[in-house]
Amino acid sequence: MSVAFMKEESAETAAETLLPERPISPHPNLVTETGLKALETQLADARTAFEAANAIEDINEKRRQLAGPARDIRYLVERLRTAQVMADPTSSETVAFGNTVKFSRDDGRVQTYRIVGEDEADPKTGTISYVSPVARLLLGKGVGDLVTLNGQELEIVAIS
Repeated sequence: MSVAFMKEESAETAAETLLPERPISPHPNLVTETGLKALETQLADARTAFEAANAIEDINEKRRQLAGPARDIRYLVERLRTAQVMADPTSSETVAFGNTVKFSRDDGRVQTYRIVGEDEADPKTGTISYVSPVARLLLGKGVGDLVTLNGQELEIVAIS
């Protein structure tokens, strides 16, 4: 195998390891206590993956395996550095960060979401980001209030 071929292979491998950075939101990094713990766990997992990849002997494979965890570590360190832990809401009079909101839609659907930070939001599990369109409309509103989203009315049914 020629040295030229080895260098070309390394150049191709290097190109494969240039992953785009995970975007950092311009919004304040508000998190719940649970969200902070999740970020810490994700960082520990990324560091474990980085250490495992660093133990790989084949340099090309090592570069490929290090790229993802290295990028995740940079992202998570920044998110933890800027995290602003928000206390649990003390009232259920109006919708606030950390509240769970139940609302009904014009079409009869009733949905329930907890309003959380961007990194912990997962609509499939019942959490939405405080900067999402729905959350921004609901924040500060009370039970019985109506908001309009994309031409559809949402009525707040319960806040907890």
